[in-house]
Amino acid sequence: MDRSSKPDAGRWRWLSGGRQRRQEEIILMLLCGLTILSILPFGIYRMWQGSWATALVDASLIAAMSAVIVHVWRTGRYQVAGLAVTIFYSVGMLAVVYLRGMALVYWVYPTMIAAYFVVRPVAALAINSVALVLLLMMLWWQVALDNLSTIVVTVALVNLFAYVFAYRTGLQTQRLHTAVELDFLTEVGNRRAMDRKLAEYAQERRPQLASSLLLLDLDHFKQINDRYGHAAGDKVLKRLAELMRAHTRSSDRIFRYGGEEFAIIACGAGLAAAAHLAEGLRAAVASATLLEDHPITISIGVALMDKADPPAEWLARADKMLYAAKQAGRNAVRVAEP
Repeated sequence: MDRSSKPDAGRWRWLSGGRQRRQEEIILMLLCGLTILSILPFGIYRMWQGSWATALVDASLIAAMSAVIVHVWRTGRYQVAGLAVTIFYSVGMLAVVYLRGMALVYWVYPTMIAAYFVVRPVAALAINSVALVLLLMMLWWQVALDNLSTIVVTVALVNLFAYVFAYRTGLQTQRLHTAVELDFLTEVGNRRAMDRKLAEYAQERRPQLASSLLLLDLDHFKQINDRYGHAAGDKVLKRLAELMRAHTRSSDRIFRYGGEEFAIIACGAGLAAAAHLAEGLRAAVASATLLEDHPITISIGVALMDKADPPAEWLARADKMLYAAKQAGRNAVRVAEP
C-alpha cells in the first residue's frame, strides 16, 4: 500500500517554511492586498487635495490591512483577523461617508458584500446590520426621504442576497467536504481526512493536551477474503468500524487508513491513556463476533503526536509499533517510547 503523503486540495503551499496554507488564509490576504491597492490612489489624491481627515481614514485602513497580512502570514490565524478586517471595513466606510457625505455612499455596497467572503454569513449580517443602522442615523438629516429609503432598501436587499448565497454555498461546500472525506464502506474518515486532521494538529500553535495516534490492522484479513469472499470481508470491516465507534470517545477521530488498516487520533490522550484505549479496543474485538465461526483479532501500534516532528514521523513510529505487534504474534498492542 502506498503511504506517501497526499496533498490536500483545499490547501495551497506558499514559501513559509514549507507550511501549507489554508484557502481562507490566501483569500483573506488577497482581499487585504486588493483593498490596499484600491484605497492607496484615493488616499494620495485626497492628501494632494488637502482632505486630511479623509486621507487619515484611508491611511488607517491601509495600515490595518497591512497588519492583518503580516499577522496571517506569520501565524496562520485567520478567523479573528477576518472579523477584524470586516469591522475595519465597516468603520472606514462609515467614517468616509460621515466626512464626505452622500457622494461616497456607493462604497457601502462593496464593503458589505466583502464581509460575506471573510467571516461567517451570520457574523457578516450582524456587522452589516449595525453599520446600516449607523448609516441611516448619519444620513437622516442630509438626504431626502425617498433617496434615503432607496439606499436602505437596496443595501438591505444586497445583504439578503449575499447572505442567502453565502449560506447556501457554505452548506454545499460542507456537504461536499464531508462526502469527499468519508470512506463509503465503513462511513469513517478516509485517508484524505486523516491527512488533513494531522496537518491541522501539527500547525495549531495554541497549547494543547498531548494526543496520540493509533494504527490498527486486522490480523490475517486476506484469509477471510480468500475463504469467505470479499462480501464477508466488507461486512467485517463495517462491523469493526461500528465496534471502534462504540469503544472510543466522542473526541477521538477514526479513519480508514487503507485496506484493512484503520487509524485513530486520540485527542487529548497521552501515551498511557492511548495505550489503555488501544488495549480495550483490542480486547473488545477479540471477544466480539465480527464473523460467524471465525475469530478475528487486531494488532495496534501507538505513537505520541509530538509537534517537534512532522506528521510523517508520527505515522512512521505508529507503523513501526504495528509491525512490532505483528511480529509478537498478533492480537497485541505495542507503544512507541516518547
